[in-house]
Amino acid sequence: MARMESNEFDLGKKAPDFTLQNAITKQYISLEHIKGKQGTLIVFSCNHCPFVIHINQELVRIANEIQPKGIAFIAISSNDIEKYPQDAPHLMKIIAEQNQYSFPYLFDETQEVAKAYDAACTPDFYLFDADLKSVYHGQLDDSRPQNGIPVTGKDLRNALRNLLQNKPPLQIQKPSVGCGIKWR
Repeated sequence: MARMESNEFDLGKKAPDFTLQNAITKQYISLEHIKGKQGTLIVFSCNHCPFVIHINQELVRIANEIQPKGIAFIAISSNDIEKYPQDAPHLMKIIAEQNQYSFPYLFDETQEVAKAYDAACTPDFYLFDADLKSVYHGQLDDSRPQNGIPVTGKDLRNALRNLLQNKPPLQIQKPSVGCGIKWR
């Protein structure tokens, strides 16, 4: 598995808007329509990446804890499904159901949304405040497949806590590490 780190995304930068199809419901939804009252977490994800599979359960736990507090969670898959058919929307729906996603799983068919965010890897986490200004772009935690460190979501949980408590963004934001997005 090829390891890639997330690219820079400046704090305070506004979230690029989008309208994408939810692989679960097949409806098109916009960021403006589904953003949270307190903030929004966007994670670039996919079905087959070992890094994503490794953290999926913790991401769902965090979403279930935090969404009731006004933070929306959104997963987006931007991988090229011609070269990686295991990431096709009908299989995204199955993955979402198997993992009991309580959040939309959107398909970025043109890859324009991933480009707008300068997303580089899966998973790649972007946390925005109520005004859709960036407050965190970093890793879930230090756990990686086969490194023996438990998945806790520590870094993302700290960023979410700071946002909910109106504290400044985390000073240290380690880049996310995962599989590179599969570009056309």
